[in-house]
Amino acid sequence: MKKYISICFLFIALNSCNTNNTKKDKESTTVFETSNGTETSTYTQVMEFYQTLADNYTSIAMYTMQQTDSGEPLTLVTFNPNRSFESEFKNQKDKVVILINNGIHPGEPDGIDATMLMLRDLAEGKIEAPKNVIISAIPVYNIGGALNRNSDSRTNQNGPKEYGFRGNARNYDLNRDFIKADTKNAKAFINLFRTVKPDVFIDNHVSNGADYQYTLTHLFTQHNKLGGELGTYTQNALMPQLEDSLQQKKWDITPYVNVFNRTPESGFSQFKDSPRYSTGYATLFNTLGMMVETHMLKPYKDRVEGTYELMKSMINIVDKDAELIHQLRNSNQLTYKAGVTYPVQWKIDSSKTSTRQFKGYEDQMIDSKITGSKRLKYDQNKPYTKEITYYDYFKPKASVTIPKSYIIPQGYWNVIDLLKQNKIELEKVKKDTVITAEVYKIESYETVKKPYEGHYLHYNTEVSTKTEAIKVKKGDYIAKTNQEGVRYLVETLEPTATDSFFNWNFFDAILQQKEGFSPYVWEDKAEVFLNENPAVKKEFEAKKENDPNFANNWYAQLDWIHKQSPNYETSHLRYPIVRVGG
Repeated sequence: MKKYISICFLFIALNSCNTNNTKKDKESTTVFETSNGTETSTYTQVMEFYQTLADNYTSIAMYTMQQTDSGEPLTLVTFNPNRSFESEFKNQKDKVVILINNGIHPGEPDGIDATMLMLRDLAEGKIEAPKNVIISAIPVYNIGGALNRNSDSRTNQNGPKEYGFRGNARNYDLNRDFIKADTKNAKAFINLFRTVKPDVFIDNHVSNGADYQYTLTHLFTQHNKLGGELGTYTQNALMPQLEDSLQQKKWDITPYVNVFNRTPESGFSQFKDSPRYSTGYATLFNTLGMMVETHMLKPYKDRVEGTYELMKSMINIVDKDAELIHQLRNSNQLTYKAGVTYPVQWKIDSSKTSTRQFKGYEDQMIDSKITGSKRLKYDQNKPYTKEITYYDYFKPKASVTIPKSYIIPQGYWNVIDLLKQNKIELEKVKKDTVITAEVYKIESYETVKKPYEGHYLHYNTEVSTKTEAIKVKKGDYIAKTNQEGVRYLVETLEPTATDSFFNWNFFDAILQQKEGFSPYVWEDKAEVFLNENPAVKKEFEAKKENDPNFANNWYAQLDWIHKQSPNYETSHLRYPIVRVGG
């Protein structure tokens, strides 16, 4: 990336004397505009559009980032009239950086077109440039999906005429890949995100689900999970300001309607964006995250124009609150340190709710002409405004104490590589040593029955903890928690965390016992072991007496004795990453 940045800024420096900020007139009208809001640009047309803007205006720059699964590199576009000759993202303490992500699901191209329009209008001066904000955008994140155009895969969606496909070049849903990073897209995004280090992140989408009157819905990252004064600001200041701004512009907006196969009248909950999702990932670095979710059934023209106005409002609010946002992010960062309790799982707190005036449509259950069963039918000729309950408070379901550091064995290079990609500071152990550390044993877990994004995801993981003297080898890695990426460390390395590396199958090899026993050999050895260990023998006899299933299962008995003996391998169910201090 560095060589591209240096080339870009040399180019800018050579043209900085252009007082009109314009080099030449080129066509910058979009396909969306020429089609009267019925079509969206192809990937090639998007790239050509931004190249034209960069050629015409020094306030626009394009950066080539890392490769994606499609074979095409990820591109970053920025609007910054006052860029420096070094890096516009280095030491920008007086600026707030917004990162806009588009086309993570290219069948939902609203943000692609809206961002093209907005950056052009900023460059041309049709929109007043913010004083305290640098705007950066990913034109198309899922390039492979954008190249796979069709007119049919978005069954529920009202336009545009053609669009991309949800899966990427390897058929991954990229909005489930931010932690596990199976794709080159995710790795490229991580590099971009940790280079740009945005204060605010916007991810543009189109919804599925219920029918209602709104074109626009917002999905802010869950405020309790974001935590501290930053979470409070998001809930009590940023979100109301956005809603008020759009209301003044005659754009109604509501929180994302987290409802499927039923009506919203009975209320609904805020979406819980764990770190597999883009805004959940952003939270790990104390970035204010929000998804825009336009409504699938509204005309494409309205959806794009609404996304445009929403982003304009967000930029204006962030521009006004820039200094406060910096202060709150810094404060949040200082909250998470060794010895502090950190929630790794969340659940709805039904004792705290909000009340919303919701604009929906009357509905009824009618007979299906296809199945003969009852089906849901909305009547758009019967709009209503009703008071509903919104469950937007969450509370910890499970927590851990942040340790001073984690030690990662060098053999887990896949984990180490991801930590490095996320710019986590690591120290190499210089010589073999023995330390006292906390060790987890995996006591139980559940696994999904069907494949999910290339994995059989674990959940409801429970562990036991034991303090031991641990042999640490030269070349192993130490990750201290007194660093910017502390939240990322905790939520990936703690096995009970919702989107931990353990739950995403990074450590499944420890779940399989590698050595066993032949019963006819172990019978004799087991007898000797029990006679030499009366306490174990007493426990064994008690278990047989109290557990009929155990008493009637000879193999379970031999296996239980084996697991109490020195012959049982210590690596089975032993989580290899250990905790030091805390």
